[in-house]
Amino acid sequence: MRIGVLTSLYPSSVLPHEGIFAERRWSRMVQRGHEVRVAHPLPHAPLAFLGALFGKPHWRAIARTPDSEAREGIAIRRPRYAHVPGRALANARAFARAGVATLRAQGDPDVVVLDYAWPAAASVPDLCAAGIPVLVNGRGSDVLQVAETSDLADELGAALRRGGHWCAVSLDLVRAMDRLAGAPGRGVLIPNGVDFEEFQPRDKLEARARLKLDAAGPWVLVVGHLIPRKDPLLALESFAKTSPSTARLAFVGSGPLERALQSRARDLNLGSRVQFFGAQAPESLRWWYAAADVLLLTSSREGRPNVVIEALASGRPVVATAAGGTGELLEGFEGALVTSRDGEAIARALSAMLANPPAPARCRAQVAELSWDNSLSALERCLERVRAGKPSA
Repeated sequence: MRIGVLTSLYPSSVLPHEGIFAERRWSRMVQRGHEVRVAHPLPHAPLAFLGALFGKPHWRAIARTPDSEAREGIAIRRPRYAHVPGRALANARAFARAGVATLRAQGDPDVVVLDYAWPAAASVPDLCAAGIPVLVNGRGSDVLQVAETSDLADELGAALRRGGHWCAVSLDLVRAMDRLAGAPGRGVLIPNGVDFEEFQPRDKLEARARLKLDAAGPWVLVVGHLIPRKDPLLALESFAKTSPSTARLAFVGSGPLERALQSRARDLNLGSRVQFFGAQAPESLRWWYAAADVLLLTSSREGRPNVVIEALASGRPVVATAAGGTGELLEGFEGALVTSRDGEAIARALSAMLANPPAPARCRAQVAELSWDNSLSALERCLERVRAGKPSA
C-alpha cells in the first residue's frame, strides 16, 4: 500500500526525539512492505536568530531543520508555509495546502493518514476533492485541546464528517472524536504498540549502576516534558508527602517548568532526594524504567501515554492520575489510578505501591496485548477499509 502521512510532529536530524512514537509506527509499516511518504510542513523562520531574545528558541531549530531527509527508510519532505501568530485557522489551512501539494507531487498515494489530527485535518477538503481516501488519527492534545476552542472544534468536526474515517490511540480520544463529528461509535481504536524486547524486566541494581544512581532505597521516576499539562509540580508535591523518607525522585525530561521545580524542591528541603537528569535518548529509557521502583504520572490531559505502556512492559508499576486514556491502561490494577488531583491522595497511593509492589510479571501482563504486531495489523485492516470506501469501524 502507498501511504501518505501528513503530520505536524515528526523526528528530524535537528530534533531526533520529537514525535519518535510516529516514526516507530511508520518505520515498522515500511518493514511490513508498505511504501510510506511523510509530509511534515514547517513554518518559515526567517528571524531565527531572534528566537532566544524573544523566548522562542524553537525558531532556531525550525530554521535548521532540513527541507528533506530520509529516516528509517522513509522519505520526509518539509515544505515551508507562512505562519501568522494568533491566526490558528488560517495557519492550519496554510499548513494543509503545503502538505497536500507535497504528498501529491510524486503521484497520489492510495490513502493519506493525518497522523496528528490538528492541524492536518484542515487538508481533508482538498484530499477528498482529489478523490484520495483519508484517515484522521488522534493522539492527544491534537484532539482534546482543539476541542476546547469552539471555532477549531467546529472545523475538526466538519473535517471528520467530510473525510468519514478516524481513529485514535485511546478509547477516550475515539469518543472525543465521535462527539466532535456527531457520529457515536464511528471511530476506531488503534493503540500504539510497545517493543517487548526493548522494554522488559531487567536487573534493578545493574540499571542503577549503569545510570550512576544510588543503589539504596526506592526510586520514583517521572518521565516526560516538564510542561503544565504534565503537571510535574503536582508530582513533586505528592512525592514530598510520600513515605518512606529514604525514597528518591528522578525527573527525566526537560521543559519550561524545570527551574520552578528546582526552586520548589529547595523550598521543600528535599535536597538530594530529588534529581533532574534532563531529556534522555529514547534508547536509554529501558534502563531508567529498570532502575525505578515505580513510575509516577500526574498529567491533567493525556492521549494514551507511552511511558505507562513502557514502564509496565518493563515490569515496573505505575501510579497515575486519571487523565484521558491513562485509566484504560491501568484498569483492574489496584491502587495504580488516582481519580483525585489531590497531592495527599497521590502520596498515599505512591506510598502503598512502594510498600507492596506487584510482581514484574503482573505489570507486564497488563499490556500483553499491546504488541506492535497487533497494533500494525489493526492499522492495516483499517486502512484497507478506508481505501475500499467501507466504514472503518
